[in-house]
Amino acid sequence: MRAGLFVRQEALLLAFRHAAVMRGVRWMALRHLARGVPDPVLRARLTPDYAMGCKRVLVSDDYLPALSRPNVELVTEPLVEVRPHGLVTRSGTEYPADTLILGTGFRVSEHPAYQRIRGRDGRSLAETFAHSPQAHLGVTVAGFPNLFLLMGPNSLLAHNSVVLMIESQVAHLLGALDFLRARGLTRVEPRPEAQAAFVAAVEAATRGGVWTEGGCTSWYLDATGRNSALWPGFTFTYRHRVQRFNPAEYLTA
Repeated sequence: MRAGLFVRQEALLLAFRHAAVMRGVRWMALRHLARGVPDPVLRARLTPDYAMGCKRVLVSDDYLPALSRPNVELVTEPLVEVRPHGLVTRSGTEYPADTLILGTGFRVSEHPAYQRIRGRDGRSLAETFAHSPQAHLGVTVAGFPNLFLLMGPNSLLAHNSVVLMIESQVAHLLGALDFLRARGLTRVEPRPEAQAAFVAAVEAATRGGVWTEGGCTSWYLDATGRNSALWPGFTFTYRHRVQRFNPAEYLTA
């Protein structure tokens, strides 16, 4: 069963990378929407105006009928104010509310811990990333000796389990530590040219994908519009690339 789930999720990458495949997936999603929401007006308001996969795809498929209940109202206007007893939309309408659930997303390129980590030149990791993080293999950063990241830049996923990525990164980290220990070394960091080559390869693989061409903004893209979050390939290709530590890509001392 686990193998079947893995293959199914890996296959989703083909839809994210190729518009023709995604059109078939979108047709299935729209058919499901039509079955769950009979009202064509409400259904139109629930239909995204961007390509499927451009934002995070919801896995749950059983909530749509709840939006058709008589005690439920779908409001798509932007909120402008939170008051003690309700919410105010841009048109000035106030909706009574006793519970507010914040589902506003997050900024993966601006982690608070990045401000506390400094490299060889004294610059913080936040300053080095400057709203567009770059790392070698999503694990190490040029100029930051002995810094290892789990789920760093370009190692998150939109189609499969990130546990697979973390396992590869931990194997890479252990390989680096074994290399240092065996040679009596104390410091390791990626060569700038190795990191640049990895980033360039990721950007080339991202081109044409729904993440950057789908017509939306999402947490996949940083402030510059670049995909600095996702690995745009299969998990097994990432594992093959990352899990073994390659000393030639690193500076050691």
